[in-house]
Amino acid sequence: MRRWTLAVVASIAFLLAALSVAGPGRAAEGAVGAPAIPVLRLDGPIGPASAEYIARGLADAAGNNAPMVVIAIDTPGGLASSTRDIVRAILGSPVPVASWVAPAGARAASAGTYIVMASHVAAMAPATNIGAATPVSIGGGPTPAAPGGQPDVPADAADKDAADKDPTPDAGTGKARPDAGQPTPGGAMERKVINDSAAWIRALAQARGRNVEWSERAVREGLSLSADEALENRVVDFIAADLPALLAAADGREVRMADDSVATLALAGAATIEQAPDWRLELLMLLSNPTVAYMLLLVGAYGIFLEVTSPGFGVLGVVGAVLLLTGLFGLQMLPLSYAGIALLVLGFALVVAEVFMPSFGVLGLVGTIAFVIGSIMLIDTDAPGFGLPIWLIVGIAAANLLVGLVFVRMALAGRRRPVASGAEELQGTPGKIIEAGDNGTWAWVHGERWRVRAGVPLVVGQQVRVIGRDGLVLDVEPLADVPASPDIPAE
Repeated sequence: MRRWTLAVVASIAFLLAALSVAGPGRAAEGAVGAPAIPVLRLDGPIGPASAEYIARGLADAAGNNAPMVVIAIDTPGGLASSTRDIVRAILGSPVPVASWVAPAGARAASAGTYIVMASHVAAMAPATNIGAATPVSIGGGPTPAAPGGQPDVPADAADKDAADKDPTPDAGTGKARPDAGQPTPGGAMERKVINDSAAWIRALAQARGRNVEWSERAVREGLSLSADEALENRVVDFIAADLPALLAAADGREVRMADDSVATLALAGAATIEQAPDWRLELLMLLSNPTVAYMLLLVGAYGIFLEVTSPGFGVLGVVGAVLLLTGLFGLQMLPLSYAGIALLVLGFALVVAEVFMPSFGVLGLVGTIAFVIGSIMLIDTDAPGFGLPIWLIVGIAAANLLVGLVFVRMALAGRRRPVASGAEELQGTPGKIIEAGDNGTWAWVHGERWRVRAGVPLVVGQQVRVIGRDGLVLDVEPLADVPASPDIPAE
């Protein structure tokens, strides 16, 4: 009976929990008799998990026939591939998308600028900013904080715009810029990346009827605008302090969809619902954080190392393997440098080798240097939010050096310590003569009966000291001329 009671109580609790989770969404939808407008939050650096979150949110909105999707943006930038995925999902969405740089104090920097430009409706909250979309590089190669590649818009528009060599008028003035049409400074690869990104953002601005000239300058010159300046320069459609103001300003607007049709936004009285990432996406966002993935990798590697050097019940080894694989999974979602990975492996191997083959710190020092260089090179991008903090790298390097110093000190102390076992231990050991006659001379040394020989005659009871060994015969020297009283163990 008690089991049935517990089962019923558990079932009721489960249903109440499910209703409490699903209740707000259904209430928002039922209040207006139409699907609610989902609000997606794009906070922090843009990575693979962010792209999946936006793509899934747009797909769910299309399945629910939502009148519009709002993406609230506050990002310093992100990875090129993830930004391209988001832009592609917006351009192909059957549901209109409104990008809203919010709340106050937020920014749509770098890759966030491309997302705003690609959206059907672009808005900003007061005291926000947009721009600084110049691609950055590291190690002499392109590192696309702003995405490169061909534009996700009709190719003829992109090619025509990219081929245009006429002087470009300055944003807001209409006058030709003196630097328009001049070659982009930098190396060939840098020029290639910047030109490619400029062509893409110009094509996005053209497709949405926004300021093409400023969009290009945001890439080439890294320009940024405040909310009021963005509105004045036709970078965004309007300013909205909150969601109701956003819906009111967007209501009735006509937007062009992916199939080239024109849709009129009917948002009067529409409700909104926050659509947060599920636990899986939250986990992916956490693991795609370079710092978290890096720490999991190192802790897992050291766990396996400790299990190998001091075997126990296998707990450290199992936990270390799980953490190591989890860290590798997180890192594989990021742009990695294979040279950095190789240096990390080499550095860790040298630190381990210092333990098994003490080199008085040489292997440990070289391994630590390789480890630091590999950690700096590990994440092959300079996109905001995706670098390893220098304090973490320095801390791990200091820990490696500390471990190396401990083992070096142990090795030096071991060299100074007397031998505690083996034949070498007999050197200098005192003993006592217990037999001297025709059967040879025997002594009691280290609790054992040994045949001994010396350069002088030995008598029973005489104290001797071992000075050498030849097979099973010890070379000894007397410690005293006068023999002490025999203290021979009974046989």
